[in-house]
Amino acid sequence: MESLKGKNILLVGATGGIGSKTAKLLANSGAILFLAARNEEKLNQVARDCGIEKEKTFVLDISQIQAVNELKEKYFQQLSAIDILINAAGIGIIKTMDTLDETDFLRSLNYNLYAPFLLVKAFLPAMKTVKKGLIINIPGVLGKVPMAGAAAYSASKYGLVGMMQSIREELKRTDIRITNLFLGGVDSPFWDTIDLKVQRDKMVQAEEAAKAIWFLCQQPASGVVSEMVLQPFNHQAI
Repeated sequence: MESLKGKNILLVGATGGIGSKTAKLLANSGAILFLAARNEEKLNQVARDCGIEKEKTFVLDISQIQAVNELKEKYFQQLSAIDILINAAGIGIIKTMDTLDETDFLRSLNYNLYAPFLLVKAFLPAMKTVKKGLIINIPGVLGKVPMAGAAAYSASKYGLVGMMQSIREELKRTDIRITNLFLGGVDSPFWDTIDLKVQRDKMVQAEEAAKAIWFLCQQPASGVVSEMVLQPFNHQAI
């Protein structure tokens, strides 16, 4: 396992149920964190909880190219390199085809596929310069096994998986690693706005999902975890 002490990590989606807990685990492991999220109030609270100065935070809509470019600029004003990029942001729209409209579909693609593209486009060049780094995305199990009502969500996540696999092929002659974390049901605010009957008490706890990300950040120098699947014990689908 690689030590996280002194590693420069950009965590996008730092205010979510999983992201906020991931931030705390990484901070406690000695990583140098830069946090980004959409909600300024929540972001400031996470930063305070982790002992991170305000200069190492940035509020943005990750689907906007100008905002991502500004994030890149501010990040490299504070940190000279990026060892790990974690994208824990995204949206969940679960609707059947008779209620899913064009706006919902495009929003799913915008935040779950286009936004990760913008992040990789912005930060991958710095990794390529030194020929090393780690990029972690969280497609979720619905990026591997779809379910009814997840046409938009699965389309965006399948696209994310395909995009990152293709980028991985471009990086074969480097030590840059690409890891996809396929999370099943996680008891987090993700479900607060979804009109679907679920048993949240039987889901993976957000703290455990955060530990999975924390673990993936410590991959050994001699190997790579290309993907990990973590889902509720009684929901084993793959």
